[in-house]
Amino acid sequence: MTRSRTAAGEPAGGTAEQAAWDELVATARRTVADGLVVGTSGNVSVRVGDTVLVTPSGVPYDRLTPGDVTGVGLDGRQVLGTLVPTSELPMHLAVYRADPGARAVVHTHAVHATAVSLLVPELPPVHYMTAALGGTVRVAPYAAYGTDELARVMLDALTDRTGCLLRNHGTVTYGGSLDQAYDRTAQLEWMCRLWLTAASVPGHSPSLLTPAQLAEVTERLRGYGQRS
Repeated sequence: MTRSRTAAGEPAGGTAEQAAWDELVATARRTVADGLVVGTSGNVSVRVGDTVLVTPSGVPYDRLTPGDVTGVGLDGRQVLGTLVPTSELPMHLAVYRADPGARAVVHTHAVHATAVSLLVPELPPVHYMTAALGGTVRVAPYAAYGTDELARVMLDALTDRTGCLLRNHGTVTYGGSLDQAYDRTAQLEWMCRLWLTAASVPGHSPSLLTPAQLAEVTERLRGYGQRS
């Protein structure tokens, strides 16, 4: 049985779940503002304990309210809210089941990344931020949206990676937080745009990084950012 709203009209769930929901909605709206999705395409999720909060199916992000919190267990059973979860729920759950450290998943239909998915089996390593995703970004074979098959081929493409492309579809990235997952999505779209731009110059081929160069960056990234 799902929980929806209390008698006072407030959303069900604990304080942590509500805070995570607010952050999820803000991130989903950001995907639209930044041009990574159109309309209700794409979806976002965040894990709080054993509950996965996820954007609902077919609801414009600017219409989501605190009372629309939608959550499922890791088994896919709805435990929060009354709105139907995204049709891409199998992909999100597959990530959380495969990597206990995953805390957020972002799926978009970003234009440049989707264009790259039509052209090559993997995004060539044109920039050192490739290392931030674990290595050269693979393209998962096409499978119909919302299916277990799509979740399976996505997981294959994500092996030792935190992001991948979905052929004729879009992107999937994940991380230890919504901010990290979103940043990886934005970086992936930017690298796809970079490669498409460079590859479009007649008579020239983009310079690519070597495995040794990517390995060096991987080590340097381990100490990147602020430390407490």
